[in-house]
Amino acid sequence: MASSMRISRLLSRSVLPASTTSFFSRGGSGVLGTRLNKFSTAAAIEEPIKPPVKVEHTQLLIDGKFVDAASGKTFPTLDPRTGNVISRVAEGDHEDVDRAVAAARKAFDHGPWPKMTAYERQRILLRAADLFEKHNDELAALESWDNGKPYEQSAQIEIPMLVRLFRYYAGWADKIHGLTVQADGPYHVQTLHEPIGVAGQIIPWNFPLVMFAWKVGPALACGNTIVLKTAEQTPLSALYAAKLLQEAGLPPGVLNVISGFGPTAGAAIASHMDVDKLAFTGSTDTGKVVLELAARSNLKPVTLELGGKSPFIVCEDADVDEAVELAHFALFFNQGQCCCAGSRTFVHEHVYDEFIEKAKARALRRAVGDPFKGGIEQGPQIDSEQFEKILKYIRSGVESGATLETGGDRFGNSGFYIQPTVFSDVKDDMLIAKEEIFGPVQSILKFKDLDEVIKRANNTHYGLAAGVFTKNINTANTLTRALRVGTVWVNSFDTFDAAIPFGGYKMSGHGREKGEYSLKNYLQVKAVVTSLKNPAWL
Repeated sequence: MASSMRISRLLSRSVLPASTTSFFSRGGSGVLGTRLNKFSTAAAIEEPIKPPVKVEHTQLLIDGKFVDAASGKTFPTLDPRTGNVISRVAEGDHEDVDRAVAAARKAFDHGPWPKMTAYERQRILLRAADLFEKHNDELAALESWDNGKPYEQSAQIEIPMLVRLFRYYAGWADKIHGLTVQADGPYHVQTLHEPIGVAGQIIPWNFPLVMFAWKVGPALACGNTIVLKTAEQTPLSALYAAKLLQEAGLPPGVLNVISGFGPTAGAAIASHMDVDKLAFTGSTDTGKVVLELAARSNLKPVTLELGGKSPFIVCEDADVDEAVELAHFALFFNQGQCCCAGSRTFVHEHVYDEFIEKAKARALRRAVGDPFKGGIEQGPQIDSEQFEKILKYIRSGVESGATLETGGDRFGNSGFYIQPTVFSDVKDDMLIAKEEIFGPVQSILKFKDLDEVIKRANNTHYGLAAGVFTKNINTANTLTRALRVGTVWVNSFDTFDAAIPFGGYKMSGHGREKGEYSLKNYLQVKAVVTSLKNPAWL
């Protein structure tokens, strides 16, 4: 529960007034300090703070060794605060994927990993978690430097979540077992839960190390080997984490890490005939390509965690101050770059006007700036492409008739910072209400009753998550059962405990990650039937 507690602390202590802290069930010491200047009155971003970490690993990890790409190519990974190069990283392609898959296959078929006892695997995963915890600050600095998210968020929420997830899956390693089954006849029937083999995994740039844990943790606990591709925008932290796993005693070839681009390295993993399982987190459009490549090759099973356009529903009985703060967190957390962001804020007509004014005021108080500066709530977007995409959606909102309450432009004069933006008078057919923006843009819509908001909330291709804010248990129960999504948070949002499954309905994906459900992604079930001669009992 530690990770979900830390998120609650971030929310309750960094954005809620003191009088409302008790609304959230978990307490704890504050994460963020005093808020800085309002974004609307800020001048240019100050000179960037030097991150407290040195980049040590920029090569591919194949068969237990850091090596250059076969082509010798490298590509730059950029600092989102400035657009400047942090370092150059090996650019893996199909040849490197072939090498990595061969290493993973050898480690699975002939290496010690799937053959060692589950208890031994557990101990290695626990040692890795201890090393992640020991190197918390270095991992957090790499994460924030490469991604742009606030360092305090990385250091106090995301790296502890990485640690918790690995300890959680270490705990599962020696508790995976099959069943004995009663059959109609003289047979002994058992099921074996076997590791699936070589797992190909492709992780996104918005939460690199958390997604690393979601993928790598259950795959290793089940006894599989892995070829993992990092996002080209954020390769650094996963390489460092992989080095720590090696230090913990993970045998060579069990985890191979390829940095590179989707059309080359990603496609090579998805279409590889010797990869037994594929897991992908990213956009829905790319997910379709990955699924097709997997089907056209060896029909490997695929887990997909894709996009979302999650409704956040503020009911008539809501305490408006509390609702504003939670809705703000639901949308703006991680610069709005969150697949389950509450990006359609539905507010009951009786509290709509009050909500708009307070949501605008809260956005104006949001602290934007260098993610390595204390008290910052919002850093830059990931890169120029995402930056321009968000500004395009903002222009679309204005052109389609939504009311721009605040924000709507870049913040400062360098880097990929965007002002926290709030739209009111948003209609369901506007692009900002239909498409995934993946940025700090809050779209607020008005509704009259539950039947209406259920219909409108479900009128989307996505079905990843939803938030419900109400004091009425009957209202909460009605909405949680009616909303066609994989997760419904009631009077909370973004509670990501290691044991809570996560995944979507409709075009938000296939399968579940985290919790016991995630283990099924990396296991095969085999039935073994043995004939019994003169059994004493059946």
